[in-house]
Amino acid sequence: MSTWPQWLPLREELAPMSAYGAPQVEADASLNTNENPFSPSPELVKAIAARVTEIGSRLNRYPDREATELRTSLANYINSQSATSIDISNVWAANGSNEIIQSIFLAFGRKSALGFTPSYSMHPLIAKVTATPWIDGTRRKDFTLDCDAAASQIESLRPTLTFITTPNNPTGSALLISEIEMLARSTQLVGGLLVIDEAYAEFSSEKSAITLIEKFPNVVVIRTMSKAFAFAGARVGYLVAHPSVIDAMRLVRLPYHLSALTQVAASAALEFSDELLATVQGLIAAREDLASELSALGLEVIPSCSNFLLFSGFKRASADVWKDLLDKGVLIRDVGLEGYLRVTIGNGAENKKFLMAIKEVLNK
Repeated sequence: MSTWPQWLPLREELAPMSAYGAPQVEADASLNTNENPFSPSPELVKAIAARVTEIGSRLNRYPDREATELRTSLANYINSQSATSIDISNVWAANGSNEIIQSIFLAFGRKSALGFTPSYSMHPLIAKVTATPWIDGTRRKDFTLDCDAAASQIESLRPTLTFITTPNNPTGSALLISEIEMLARSTQLVGGLLVIDEAYAEFSSEKSAITLIEKFPNVVVIRTMSKAFAFAGARVGYLVAHPSVIDAMRLVRLPYHLSALTQVAASAALEFSDELLATVQGLIAAREDLASELSALGLEVIPSCSNFLLFSGFKRASADVWKDLLDKGVLIRDVGLEGYLRVTIGNGAENKKFLMAIKEVLNK
């Protein structure tokens, strides 16, 4: 039953909704939001501080609304990682990837959007907020995506926007570039965009969908600096796409939407990309070790190409297991899939504490 006051003219479709957000509670090991557990190095912190000091006297002026320096740095980073030749005209930056997602819906969500759940829960949520009809596509029972079936759904439903997340959240599975190309062709045939959310791309060995944009201008790739770059607090997301898509972003952006402080901090972080990406390899190794440890406990672990693991095999309700872990100081994520929980890969101490806690909980 709605608790909104009668005098408040809230849109009817929003009334039954709840605000998005993972639980923010105190825990010894917070492994629920897929953050990178490693803080920026002292050298990077100094570089950010120097850049902020440099622009401090100019904060009475609005920031560069085109974020020229940042977008140029992002283009250079992408080219170094994917052997592409994109430039600033292919890149858009915003306050986190969620703002990018919202802008895509605002610009293109005139008919319907299709996504294959379970996947990133913000896609259907932002669709509803922007009044875009959302269609839940299907996955296999093991949560992997049957691309032939997905292509058939695209061809029959003819959505304006088709969302796929690779590596997928909350499962961690990744698509082959050949599978993404098949979906790009299917969306192109129905006059739609294929939106690929690559928030966890740096943790996967699969080829990025960015490499398809030249051949398929309807391919739109969303990225973030929150995960691999350990920059969640700065809130920087970006889009890589055909220049026409970038032009459309300008139509729906808020004026001066990316602060001068954010722009210079992110530009400084990109100068340390080699250092930051070195931690990714360590997290991948820790992910595989943790998966082996959980499997040895008799749990079923979904193969992951990301910085988290989805696992099941409990003898009790997953919500009870989650609560028992929290009581032991370990916060992981109940993603709403009955029988499954998700744990972020933390630092060595956090992973050890999680393993000790899950062993105790399983033996309860």
